[in-house]
Order: sequence, then C-alpha cells, then structure tokens
Amino acid sequence: MIVKALAAAAAALVIAGPAAAACAHPKTSLSYLEGQIMCPTCHTTLDMSEAPAAQQIKAQISKRIAQCWTAQQIENELVGNFGQGILAAPPHKGFDLLAWWLPIGSVLAGAALLAVGVWRWSRTRGPDDEPGEDPLDPETERRLDELLAGLD
Repeated sequence: MIVKALAAAAAALVIAGPAAAACAHPKTSLSYLEGQIMCPTCHTTLDMSEAPAAQQIKAQISKRIAQCWTAQQIENELVGNFGQGILAAPPHKGFDLLAWWLPIGSVLAGAALLAVGVWRWSRTRGPDDEPGEDPLDPETERRLDELLAGLD
C-alpha cells in the first residue's frame, strides 16, 4: 500500500515537474490585463466591454498567457498592433509622464492658492471690525450710566 502511494507521488512529480518548469516567471492573469487594456471600439477596459473586438483581444491574451508571456510582453505586442491608445493608463515615462503629474500639480497649486487667499483675507480685518471695541460717544455713556444706576 505504501509502495503504491510512493509510486503515485513519484508519478505526479514527474508529470508536474515539466509543467511547473514551463514558465520560469509567475504567470500573469487575464483578469489583471482586462483592467489594463482598452477596447479599441467602445473605449472602455476589456473587463467592462462585450464588443467583438474586446472578445478577440481577450482570446489573444489568453493564448499568450498559456504560452507563458509576461504581462509586459503582452502589453508590448498589443501596443505594437493597436498603438498607445490600447493601454488604459499612459506610460510612466517621458512626455506621457505629464498626464500623471499635471492634474496632481494643478490640484495642489489650487489648494495652496486657496489656503494663502483665506489666510490673507483673515488677516485684513481692521481694528474697527473687532466686536466690543467701539468707543461710545459721551452722551450715550451718560445715558447708559443713568439707566444702570436706576436699576440698582
């Protein structure tokens, strides 16, 4: 019985060995690439598209995954076939880097300008704007003193 179990385990290792060695790197997944690649006809990511072109691209990606291609190799092939517009996000290098930093920089600059404007506005209040600091004219003070004395 033990010999049969050892023989079965050895056979499984012999069969699984070449299959595991087929890909020297971790396999990418179709679900990962579906969120990274755009459909050329409806301009949504593949995971949101049911267009025939999206289905063809998914089949091509599945074929490349079965051939142990990396995600970068698959993306490079698709960019070669369809152009940079096939990628859901622009590359993180060169001139395309502006697509990432320009909106972020604009929001930060706007927030800084707003903060400086609010700070300056809060500092422009004059001495007349302080409550309780207005001096009373002598006539009003005299009448107020009489009213207060009458309450005692």
